[in-house]
Amino acid sequence: MAVASGVRIEWPDVPEHVRAEVETILGDRVVQTVSQQGGFSPGTADRVRTANGGRAFVKAVSSAQNERSVQLHRQEARVSAALPPGVPAPRLLGCFDDGDWIALVLQDVEGRHPVTPWHRTELDAVLATLGALAAGTTPCPMPELPTVAASLGDDLSGWERLAADTPDDLDPWAVARLPELVALGAAGVAALAGDTVAHTDIRADNLLVGPDGTVTVVDWPWACVGPAWLDTAMIMVNVNLFGGHDVDALLAEYAHPLGARPADLTALLAGMTGYFLDACRRPAPPGLPTVRAFQRAQGDATLRWLRTRL
Repeated sequence: MAVASGVRIEWPDVPEHVRAEVETILGDRVVQTVSQQGGFSPGTADRVRTANGGRAFVKAVSSAQNERSVQLHRQEARVSAALPPGVPAPRLLGCFDDGDWIALVLQDVEGRHPVTPWHRTELDAVLATLGALAAGTTPCPMPELPTVAASLGDDLSGWERLAADTPDDLDPWAVARLPELVALGAAGVAALAGDTVAHTDIRADNLLVGPDGTVTVVDWPWACVGPAWLDTAMIMVNVNLFGGHDVDALLAEYAHPLGARPADLTALLAGMTGYFLDACRRPAPPGLPTVRAFQRAQGDATLRWLRTRL
């Protein structure tokens, strides 16, 4: 099973001047760090403790590792600073950016990633949290966010690129239905209008379950404005990948009450499948050697699911 985990540097690999700026934000000296795994960034992700017992979560990356990761850290800093207080997300404590290195200093949230394959109790808690998040951010209180269609529309048009340059190993079922899948992908983009804050990168590794069962949503660079049901639908891609649950029944239970129509969910699923199968055939980005295998695993799993819906 491919997992959402890249290859990260650790706190000692961060230049001294960046570590010093982090300590300035914290107002204290860092004396302990615990590096965190998971997620697709070549940068550091550390739980840190200070001499006086303070805690924080620090993410740092440089353009030499991956320029796109630097851009995403900048966007995450902007989004995290603007999230309303009621959103279950870490608070931004500060940010250092010298044009090459960027470091985000965030609230350290106690918790762990959900167990995968998913346990139903944790899944229900996550889905309840996503429903509450949608209700609490409608209408969208962050006017600077892009729409989902503007941000992800090109990604969700992967079937167009697969039709124009069809790989030899594409599933014969998909090859025979390429015109239908291209049209479905376009319909998926058209279905994404809405006025709700959507995280749009919901997976187990972007969620924390606290000791009391409280769910926190982390890593917000892809936040957009879209339909209230979008994050609930997107987490089902991760649930389906690991297996063990009737994802269509879960959509009926959790996404339909948020306004999702079955045809829109199928179209979104088609768009996401096309994205994964198109992206996975590209060379790996700098510093992210494992991302293509994970995209391929997601593409294969979502294609099998899409076949059952069609």
